[in-house]
Amino acid sequence: MKWNQFRLKTTTEAEDIVSSMLADLGIEGVQIEDKIPLTQSDKEQMFVDILPDISEDDGCAYLTFYLDEDVDKQELLLKVRQELEEMRSYLNVGECTIEESQTEDVDWVNNWKQYFHQFYIDDILVIPSWENVEAKDSDKMVIHIDPGTAFGTGMHETTQLCIRQLKKYVTEDTEILDVGCGSGILGMLALKFGAKHSVGTDLDPCAIDATYENMDNNGISRDQYEVMIGNIIDDKAVQDKVGYEKYDIVAANILADVLVPLTPVIIHQMKKGGIYITSGIIEDKEDVVVEAVKEAGLEVLEVNHQGEWVSVTARKN
Repeated sequence: MKWNQFRLKTTTEAEDIVSSMLADLGIEGVQIEDKIPLTQSDKEQMFVDILPDISEDDGCAYLTFYLDEDVDKQELLLKVRQELEEMRSYLNVGECTIEESQTEDVDWVNNWKQYFHQFYIDDILVIPSWENVEAKDSDKMVIHIDPGTAFGTGMHETTQLCIRQLKKYVTEDTEILDVGCGSGILGMLALKFGAKHSVGTDLDPCAIDATYENMDNNGISRDQYEVMIGNIIDDKAVQDKVGYEKYDIVAANILADVLVPLTPVIIHQMKKGGIYITSGIIEDKEDVVVEAVKEAGLEVLEVNHQGEWVSVTARKN
């Protein structure tokens, strides 16, 4: 099946109102492209220190939408153009040119699966739910992870650095807190390494859904791993819910710029003797994070590197 694709050029000032107008006309699923700079909130919800290189905002926005071949496109486009002309009296909608093309129907739900296959992190097999564990991997620790909207399949160096540190420090009595849990991979692997209980927090609601789905795929129950939405840095309700002086290990695989304000807060969640495992740190930010860890009164135990990424492990004495 083919679809008619339309790309409407407007302004960033008008993109929301134009999108709403398209929806009112029955056009749903509009894709917006612009060069509006990321907000601080946007940056905090990205999980590595290398942020997208976005060129300067030129005030232009492109709205792409699709129509079924059976839809009378001429009549609908006429209505769109009429609405845009009426908007000109009170809003800068730009040139409003519309480029038309055709695209093949794609099974977006499943097509991306061809790009993600099982792989190894040392003796751990990370495998998506649609692949089978082969006999040759019967001696491996297996974790089922489906890539989705939340960070953390285990492919990234920062996640692997954390996993190796967890394997080193987890015991059968470990209570672990994962700040910025993403897909839930660290909390789940901690349980597989023998930890008693995991808690995860994240700012993104998608991370909670992804973690629950991955828990189900791994046979991990809700009483083994608790996840919650919230910013533990400045939300006391989240801090209270997570608990104080409770955790043997805290893992934080997030931005170095988030680790700096997080560290002096999170020490209150850690038991005496607790281990703090951080990653998501690009090499240029290593000294900044190490200094923040020391200023919080923690003893730096290890600084590990993989590629251009860094993990800092410390202890609360």
